Amino acid sequence: MNYVKVNNTAIIGGGYAGMAAAVTLAEHNIPVTVFESAKQLGGRARGVVQHDTQLDNGQHILLGCYRHTLGLIEQVGGNIKQDFQRLPLQLTLHKRFELKAPRLPAPLHLLAGFLLARGLSYKARLHAARFMLSMRRINFKLEADISALELLQIHKQDADLIRLLWEPICISALNTPVQKASAQVLLNVLRDSLNGSRADSDMLLPRLDYSELFPNRAAQYISQHGGKVVLSCGVESITRHETKLALHTAQSTEYFDKVICATSASSAIRLFSTLPALAEMAKQIEAITYQPIYTVYLKYPADVRLPHPMLGLDRCISQWLFDKGQIAGQHGLFAAVISAEGLHQAWSHEQLAQKVIEELRDQFGFTKLPEWHQVIAEKRATFSCVANLSRPVYLTQEINLLLAGDFTAGDYPATLEGAVISGIRCANEIIKQQRSG
Repeated sequence: MNYVKVNNTAIIGGGYAGMAAAVTLAEHNIPVTVFESAKQLGGRARGVVQHDTQLDNGQHILLGCYRHTLGLIEQVGGNIKQDFQRLPLQLTLHKRFELKAPRLPAPLHLLAGFLLARGLSYKARLHAARFMLSMRRINFKLEADISALELLQIHKQDADLIRLLWEPICISALNTPVQKASAQVLLNVLRDSLNGSRADSDMLLPRLDYSELFPNRAAQYISQHGGKVVLSCGVESITRHETKLALHTAQSTEYFDKVICATSASSAIRLFSTLPALAEMAKQIEAITYQPIYTVYLKYPADVRLPHPMLGLDRCISQWLFDKGQIAGQHGLFAAVISAEGLHQAWSHEQLAQKVIEELRDQFGFTKLPEWHQVIAEKRATFSCVANLSRPVYLTQEINLLLAGDFTAGDYPATLEGAVISGIRCANEIIKQQRSG
């Protein structure tokens, strides 16, 4: 049965961007209604259950510099020490390269890490340190954006140095091949993670699934502050009704003073299609291209483990491996992550899983076979963070409708921190308008 209600602020999408906006508004006593089309919260960073085992739809690493995300997790009841395994910066490519940042004041920890790295010539290590010093001198700001590969080659980073150090960082942070990736966005990441305090470069590996880590806790926080979160209730369209915005779902039509659209880019395009004022913004969003992330979960016997909780592989299909036993107590469970485009996209899930099993056997001498495997493919996991990409701003041409999401304009690539910042930005705009109105 359809019904009509008049409310204050609506948020479409219960991912990290939407829930960050909702928590920020709730903190300022602005009741919100969050509409989420799925059965669970988290968007592209959510918990899933496969083979009676709690998994994530992909692996995300938080860094110590992700202050907005970490702050919100604590605000809604999380405990950073308990919820994460915190590791000092360590980049390990099995049997090929290792960089460890010693516990020294910044930036000495990073320079020492470069100079003591194993697997590169002294000349290459020196060039890596000089590159970071050069970027510091220009405050990590380029006059014009170019590809990350061009920038690295200009600064005499040789092929081995790029492959073993900068490309893994670029792929993991921007999820875009180094020859296409935005040098400026990469520098933004390096500025915040490697140029700040020593703790800023720490890697935080969640012990909880990504729905439990923040969105589910956020839903409780929102409820305690007079708002609500509605699951399995997707917004089908948005229309203007005088001063209100009408959100049409399969169950009802509800009217709101303010709306934050915090959906995926494809859903934003669909919702904006019913609002003529947003036609150009919809075209801008539609022009964005995307990169995949494949996660291959492998359940080995409980006594099988990796040398480190997280490590990379060189010249393999598997790029990063996570030992969930060491991280979250799920002994024998490994997650192999393949970021960005590649030959693996043409393979079946079974072929990909068997290739990863073969690589683990060759690299670590595993003689036992996994009890099961599961491939989770996010084919549009992140926007392709290419040089000079035009990203939509959070203010739209439709009065009182704002846009959040990791694909919106900002310093960061498609990371949890980028999503959270976008949500907070929209919430702060509404708070400002409330105060001035």
